Amino acid sequence: MSPRLQIARLCIALLLGLGSSLVCAEEDPRRPAAIETTGVSPIPDELAARLSQYDDIRSAQFEDWSPDGRGMLVRTQFGNSPQLHRVDEPGGRRDQVTFYREPVTGRFIPQSNDGSILLSYSEGGSENDQIVALDPKQFTHTSLTDGKSRNLVGPITRDGKHFAFASNRRNGRDMDLYISSTARATGQEMILKVENETWIPSNWSPDGSRLLIARYVSQNESYPVVFDVATRKKTPIEWPKNSSTGPIAFEQLTFSSDGAAVYLATDAHSEFTELAKIDLASGDYIWLSADIPWDVTDIDVDHDRGNVAFVVNADGVSSVYLIRGGQREKLPTPEGVIGSLKFSPDGQQLGFTLAKSNAPPDAYSLDIATGRATRWTYSEVGGLDPAKFVAAEAIEFPSFDGRMIPAWIYRPPADTRQRPAAVLLHIHGGPESQYLPVFSPNIQFYAIELGIAVVCPNVRGSQGYGKTFLRLDNAEKREDSVKDIGALLDWIAKQPDLDASRVAVEGGSYGGYMVLASLTHFGQRIKAGIDIVGIANFLTFLERTAPYRRDLRRAEYGDERNPPMKAVFERISPLANADKIHAALMVAHGRNDPRVPLFEAEQIVEKVKSQGGTVWTVYAANEGHGFQKRDNRDYLRAASVMFLRQQLEVE
Repeated sequence: MSPRLQIARLCIALLLGLGSSLVCAEEDPRRPAAIETTGVSPIPDELAARLSQYDDIRSAQFEDWSPDGRGMLVRTQFGNSPQLHRVDEPGGRRDQVTFYREPVTGRFIPQSNDGSILLSYSEGGSENDQIVALDPKQFTHTSLTDGKSRNLVGPITRDGKHFAFASNRRNGRDMDLYISSTARATGQEMILKVENETWIPSNWSPDGSRLLIARYVSQNESYPVVFDVATRKKTPIEWPKNSSTGPIAFEQLTFSSDGAAVYLATDAHSEFTELAKIDLASGDYIWLSADIPWDVTDIDVDHDRGNVAFVVNADGVSSVYLIRGGQREKLPTPEGVIGSLKFSPDGQQLGFTLAKSNAPPDAYSLDIATGRATRWTYSEVGGLDPAKFVAAEAIEFPSFDGRMIPAWIYRPPADTRQRPAAVLLHIHGGPESQYLPVFSPNIQFYAIELGIAVVCPNVRGSQGYGKTFLRLDNAEKREDSVKDIGALLDWIAKQPDLDASRVAVEGGSYGGYMVLASLTHFGQRIKAGIDIVGIANFLTFLERTAPYRRDLRRAEYGDERNPPMKAVFERISPLANADKIHAALMVAHGRNDPRVPLFEAEQIVEKVKSQGGTVWTVYAANEGHGFQKRDNRDYLRAASVMFLRQQLEVE
């Protein structure tokens, strides 16, 4: 008996026993074993062939300089999960140094002659990260954590002997702070016991006696202190004189090369996070970027020479500045989004990741003396013509209150436009994140192969546009960001090259909530929605999200224990308004998701299906908050393409 006939007979038997509401899908040999679906047909051969080259596009992220400064550690993916590789010269081969089944991040241990690496990974997307010391010369892996709790690796001392980390091993909720040897797990010491607070370690003083740590409340509010490891004394870093009222954010904390001062980014007296230097003895602030009206997003200090480099995000485009000898200069970096900025051990170069909207991210260095940028990795693009990749265009549109909302649009190539293009709205998560114009194989496929225009809005509540804009969607103002989507639909309707009758929306995490909320508010104007690990009901989300995240989320979304706020959640949650969803819906979720548990997907799917709605589901047994493994990610991409093809009537 053929496999297809066996499946057919099984479906008939199930239908006889369980009723006609059950739908049996034909077996799909392309579907990974860990994934189960409903409503999704087998991936056609022609689609798999068209997608295969986009599936093969790779990227590389700069992680660290080798201790001798001659090589880089980069994160890239050749197998099923991103791993760490060493590159010993610009354009050189990527030598893989980690071989885990799960995605891995890491950095070199300073002063290690053997190139030892401190790495972190979690099983199946659980986010119970484990920390391991890897000696690539001896091929030994020393586990530095218990294998079951959540452990977030922090800064390493400059001599490479110790590191700080946060762990919930004590009660599964509070992330206490610890110090550990980088060589062995014995002798670990808890240095700060936490009770319903979140403390983040950022940087060690040069002599290893003090730590910069901060109590994080929300994206808008944090409280930095200098922590004396021996005495356990916390000395607060005071707010500057004439600081703004209300909560203040402090980010990117790092000691000066002599340990007498601290560099950080703060919005204490500006809409944006500015670079400041604080003298620890006097508490005086020196403002170093007050004339730059954008956020400082990255800071690094040359430990030996005292030079300071920092990155500014100007509406999604990065600039790098260097302060040396008391003078600030702008460095000639390539245009794009820059992250992971770090001085080389000799202080002569800066390593970083450069991401563009029409090219995969790669690792670069910049020679400080000459201003010459050097590309270290050349990520493969699956045999595609990189000249055909679509670049993002910055736009803005007016919203309901007259405020202009920034966005990026990827328009299909002109030679593919036979009629106004269907549109996909891609909404970022966070909610305090910011869409940055970085390369996406998904977006490129939609634009180039399907002729879909992709619009990526930074609705109110996004960072990068000032703290006032960041706070515009907090708590009871949550749905104001959804109104921005309505304004974007109005803008689309006025564009002659866009088809307002063929619009879909997709998003992940908080972006998944925005998808569902958009479908409940604009159900007659949106034809389809793709919800990836999204929130369907704020009350059940806050009840079931991992304990170590609950208070952090309350600071942003609102506290459901407060009756007026609970009433707001009951009114605005998509689950309570699911009867207004008339568009087709696709829901993807990882079964191990600790942030937005699978229950959020299950309840919205059940509700929409009970009303006769069209729903596709893609659930992965070995994923958490997002699909990280290549086979799962490639399958989800193919299913999403099939869904959009059908709902937006594109080929």
